Amino acid sequence: MNNFVRSLKLALRYRYTLSGSALCALMVAVLWGGNIGAVYPLVEISLKGETLRDWTQKRVETYRRSLADAEAELLAFEQTATADPKTGAAHESTRRSLALRRDEQAQLYRTYAWVEEAIVAPYLNFSPFATLVLVIGLLLIGTLVKSVFLVFNQILVTRLSQMALLDLRKEFFRKSLRGDIARFSADGTSELMSRFTYDMESLLTAHTEFFGKLVREPLKMFACLIGAACVSWRLLLFSLILAPPAVLLIRWLAKALKRANRKLMEEMSEMYEILDETFQGIKVVKAFTMERHERRRFHLSNKHYYRKSMRIGRYDALTRPLTEVLGIGTICVALLAGAYLVLNQTTHIFFIRLSSEPLTLGMVVVFYGMLAGTSDPARKLSEVFSRLQRGAAAADRIYQMLDRKPTVKNSRQPVALPRHHQSLAFEDVHFHYLPGQPVLDGVSLSIRAGETIAVVGPNGCGKSTLANLVPRFFDVCAGRVTIDGVDVRDVRLRELRGQLGLVAQETMLFDDTVLNNIRYGSPRATREQVVAAAEQAHAHKFILEKLEHGYDTVVGPRGSKLSGGQRQRIALARAILRDPAILILDEATSQVDLESEQVIHRVLEKFVRNRTTLIITHRLSTLALADRIVVMNAGKILDVGTHAELIGRCEFYGRLHDIQFREVAA
Repeated sequence: MNNFVRSLKLALRYRYTLSGSALCALMVAVLWGGNIGAVYPLVEISLKGETLRDWTQKRVETYRRSLADAEAELLAFEQTATADPKTGAAHESTRRSLALRRDEQAQLYRTYAWVEEAIVAPYLNFSPFATLVLVIGLLLIGTLVKSVFLVFNQILVTRLSQMALLDLRKEFFRKSLRGDIARFSADGTSELMSRFTYDMESLLTAHTEFFGKLVREPLKMFACLIGAACVSWRLLLFSLILAPPAVLLIRWLAKALKRANRKLMEEMSEMYEILDETFQGIKVVKAFTMERHERRRFHLSNKHYYRKSMRIGRYDALTRPLTEVLGIGTICVALLAGAYLVLNQTTHIFFIRLSSEPLTLGMVVVFYGMLAGTSDPARKLSEVFSRLQRGAAAADRIYQMLDRKPTVKNSRQPVALPRHHQSLAFEDVHFHYLPGQPVLDGVSLSIRAGETIAVVGPNGCGKSTLANLVPRFFDVCAGRVTIDGVDVRDVRLRELRGQLGLVAQETMLFDDTVLNNIRYGSPRATREQVVAAAEQAHAHKFILEKLEHGYDTVVGPRGSKLSGGQRQRIALARAILRDPAILILDEATSQVDLESEQVIHRVLEKFVRNRTTLIITHRLSTLALADRIVVMNAGKILDVGTHAELIGRCEFYGRLHDIQFREVAA
C-alpha cells in the first residue's frame, strides 16, 4: 500500500478542496447520526402522549432522586468504613466507585435541569402532537441538509481525485519521455499504454472511493457508534465481540485481492500488446491469411483475463456477506443483551456491568437504531474494498515505472558546448546491450567538422548503434564520444541534441498539420522559414499542389495520408529548418522510390555542405555524397577511405559492393 499512499499524497496539494470535502463528509455523518437519534424523542415522548417539558421534568426529578440516593449511599459507607489497613485498599476502591456514581448522577441532573430551564420551558413547551410535528420536521430538514452536503462532498471528491491523477499522469508522461530508449524497446508501447489507461483509471476510481466513501462512510459509522455509546458504552463494547475475527478475515481478503488485481493488470497489458501488433501489422496478417491465428492468440489472452477476473469476482462475492454477517451478528448480540437488561431492569449480565442505570425501551430502541445505522455504511464500504485493492495494485505498477532511474542523464557539472566546429570523434568505443554480447568492440574514428562520412556493413554490424551514441540515445560502456574534444556525457542533453539533426529510416510524422510537423524541433520558426525549408527540401510544390489545405493539411497518424517519399521530404525539411551542426542520416532513403530518392539526393548534396554528416546507408547513390566511407563488420571498423581506395584494397568492401550495390547501379 506504500505506493497507493504516495499517490494519495498528491491530493495534499489541493488543501482547500480536501478540507471542503472532509467538512462536507463530517456534516453528512453528524446529520446521519442525528436523524437516527430522532427515534428517541418519538418513542420516549410523542408516542406516549407526553410533552417535551413533561419528559424533561421527569428526567430532572429522576436524576435528583438518583443523586440523593448516591450521596446517601456514599455518606453511609464513609461513616461505617473502618481504618483497618488490611481492608483499607478495598474500602478505598469502593469509595471511589460510589463517588464516581454520585458525580455521574450530579452531571446528568445538572444537564437536564439546564435543558429544562434554558431551552424547553421558554421555547419548546408544545403539546404532544406539536412535539411530534417538530421532531418530524427537524428530521426532514436534517435529511435535506444532509443531501446538500452529500452533493457538495461528491463534487469536491471528484475534483480532488481528478486533479491528483492529472498531476500523476503529467509526471508519468514526463518520466517516460526522460526514460532510456532501451526501456521503450524492452517494455513496449502496449505496456506503457496499459499503465497510462487501464491502471490510471483503476487508480482514479480508488482515489474517488478513498476520499469519498472511505472517508464519509466511516464517519457515519463513527457518529452512530458515538450515539450508541451515549446510551451505553459498555453494551456497545459487548456487542462488538465479533469484530476482531472479522478484521483478520478482511486483512486476508485484502492481500488476496491485491495479488489478483496485479495479475489482472499484467494480463491486460498482454492484451494491449496483441491488439497493437495485430492492428499495426494488419497488412501482413491479411496477406498471409493469419486472421485465424490472431483470433486464437487474442482468444487465449482474453480467456486468461476472464479467469483472473473471475478470481476477483469470487473474492468480491465474499466481501459483502462478510460485512453483513458481522453487522447482523453485532445487532443480534446487542438485541439479546439489551432485551435482557430491559426485561429484567438490571444493569449486569453474568456479573458484567453493561450500563450505569437500568435501560428504558426508548434507550434500547435508539441503541438498536444506531447499530442499524452502521449497516448501510458497512455495506458501501464492502463495495469499496475491491476497488481500493485494484487501485493499490495499479499504484504499484505505475510507481514501478516512475521510480526507474534513467541511465542516460545529465552530468552534475555540465560543460558548455559551443556550436560544433572542430571534430566528432569515437575513441576506443565499446558497447553492448547485453553483457557478453558486444555490439561495438574498440571503435575509433575521427571526423573533421564539415566532413561527410558514410558507414556501411552488413545488418547487425553496429552501424546504427554507432550513430545512436552521438545524441546519447545510449551511453558507451567503455571509451568515449567527443565533440570538439568534449565528452558528450559532460554536456547537458538538451544542449547536445540541440546541435543535431536526425532523418531516420522510419519517418515519424505526427497527426498534425504539415506546418507543425516541419516546425517540430524548431517551435519558434516563422511560417516563412518553414516554407523556405520546404522549398529547400523540394517539398513545397507537392504541399501546395497535392495537399487539400496546403501547409495546414493534417497528415494523419504517423503521416498515413502521405506517400513514403512525401513523408521523407517533410522529415528532411524538418531537419533543414533546425539547421544542425551535425546531421545523422540513418538509412534515410531506403524506403522511398527511385524518383523520390533522386529528389532527396539533390537536396542532400546542398544540405550536407559545411556540415558534419554521418550517413548509414546501403545505397550507392548516397555513398557518392561521402568524403570517406567507413567499413564495419562484427562491431569493428575494417577500413576507412574513399570508394576508389576501398575497392582497391578492402576485399570485404568489394564483396559488399558486388552483393548490395552492383544491382542498384545497374
